[in-house]
Amino acid sequence: MSELKFEICANSVQSCIEAQKGGADRVELCAGIPEGGTTPSYGEILIARKHLSIKLHVIIRPRGGDFLYSPTELEIMENDIINAKKLGADGVVIGCLNSSGNINIEFCKKLISVTKGMSITFHRAFDCCQNQLMALEQIIDMGCERILTSGGYSTAEEGIMQLKILNKAAHGRIKIMAGCGVNQNNIAKIHKNTDIKEFHFSARETFRSKMQFQNPKIYMGLPGIKEDEITETTSSKVKKIVKAISESNFLGI
Repeated sequence: MSELKFEICANSVQSCIEAQKGGADRVELCAGIPEGGTTPSYGEILIARKHLSIKLHVIIRPRGGDFLYSPTELEIMENDIINAKKLGADGVVIGCLNSSGNINIEFCKKLISVTKGMSITFHRAFDCCQNQLMALEQIIDMGCERILTSGGYSTAEEGIMQLKILNKAAHGRIKIMAGCGVNQNNIAKIHKNTDIKEFHFSARETFRSKMQFQNPKIYMGLPGIKEDEITETTSSKVKKIVKAISESNFLGI
């Protein structure tokens, strides 16, 4: 089990704490989960670092949508990295593309230049690249430590064959981390068929709000979002997913 690493996509400080209790090696702290993850606040990073002894990585993404960023958005991301570093984050999670669906090497290198020794993960902007094998080589050349990917599919389970190809092509030069839809029912299957050793998942559960009064006539966000529910990582769910792969390895499944 020591060779395997588990990263939790944490949407709050409480999710970070639960991830640590559940046996995670690392968290990726995000805001804006419905948008695929955006940069968390200064306060969120500060308090997460206060409570964590495991690795803390911070996603650097100024908005949802595509990964084609303006010079102004680049400047925002550079300063978000500087703040994350000051607050004690161990790593950042980045990714910039150009309009043709290739890596924006210039923008990525500018972001990397302000990391000052932090661990760098290239996020699932990679899954939006038109040529993943070319992108893989470019990301290696830029000095990133890992790539978070589902193999270009909606889930890592669907992308198993491509994940296997990518992991083989990486040949130990960079870590391929399987993410998106990873759970206790498929993590062992993904590992067995790809030989990938790092996994990214949220392990979240949904709870009813403790509010005794709700105004049914208004929405704070998009209509249809259930504002009487809270979704967070739970240590019990993290443990179930970790246990699923450990048991499969022990049994040789």
